[in-house]
Amino acid sequence: MNIPAHSARPLNVAVVGATGAVGVEIRQCLEESGLNLGEVRLLASPRSAGQKVPFAGGELVVQALDENSFHGIDYALFSAGSGISKQYAPAAVAAGAVVIDNSSAFRMEEAIPLVVPEVNPQAIPAKPGVIANPNCVAIIATVPLAALERRHRIRRLNIATYQASSGAGAAAMEELRAATAAYLAGEAYPPRVMKHPYAFNLFSHDAGINPDTGYNGEEEKVVEETRKILARPDLAISITCMRVPVLRAHTMAISVEFEEVVSPEAVKALLADAPGVRLVDDWAANHFPMPNEASGQGDVLVGRIRRDIGDPSGRSVALLLAGDQLLKGAALNAVQILQRLVG
Repeated sequence: MNIPAHSARPLNVAVVGATGAVGVEIRQCLEESGLNLGEVRLLASPRSAGQKVPFAGGELVVQALDENSFHGIDYALFSAGSGISKQYAPAAVAAGAVVIDNSSAFRMEEAIPLVVPEVNPQAIPAKPGVIANPNCVAIIATVPLAALERRHRIRRLNIATYQASSGAGAAAMEELRAATAAYLAGEAYPPRVMKHPYAFNLFSHDAGINPDTGYNGEEEKVVEETRKILARPDLAISITCMRVPVLRAHTMAISVEFEEVVSPEAVKALLADAPGVRLVDDWAANHFPMPNEASGQGDVLVGRIRRDIGDPSGRSVALLLAGDQLLKGAALNAVQILQRLVG
């Protein structure tokens, strides 16, 4: 992940939701971080308590989460859903820990910073209690968008997402594997986690629809969080979120309309130097960002950089991007926030 080490003294870190899809990735990111770690306390539900999991060449035993789990902890990384975060984050803060929360529980609270380290590290206060890790789509999108916004003010975004099963958790990933195997074997596989058949299919993100706007909850989250991360509360954003049969990397097609005319060449030059971005833009080979190449690494891949011919004003540029939902979209971003805190 290429995360630099900074801490002078051993840090005691708790991982809440340590056995879930994101929790597993947080453990790996911590191992690879180079941080000076003291105790790493793995916390999960009672049914996971007692599990032994590998960590840094040894084993750690998963403990059951309760109100007293945070004594002696410096930083608590939460990834167990908003209900758990609302219930236990106050206990962690009261025990003296800084909480980095991967759920939606606190993201839109005015006093809680919503942080993508490449984008808005200045949002981290000197003495934080809770820092919110944004929605995976908002993280992956804002890494390249912020690099553009710094030089050329954005007027409007039009986004279509193609979201992997990992965004719905480990059970959804397993359903995709099982449904695909059943489909190839000619067997029926009734959906259990998703609302629709998943193998060789795609469908609208199944968050609830707002009857007043027609936008679903995922789309509303991305709009609100992107505005907060970029400090652009009135930024015009239209978005359609789709679920596709991919395991762990999200892909997005974005048309960016700027306040002035900006060439695709200028956009490409800015993105070539942007932290956390890797250009994949080979027109001759027709090689552009793909989820299989985005998976398992921490950069946001960006390509297909071209004039949006649907805007005759010349102010719009179209992009394709892909990023690992479990890493940059969740676990890696959380550990990078931790790095900023101790750096």
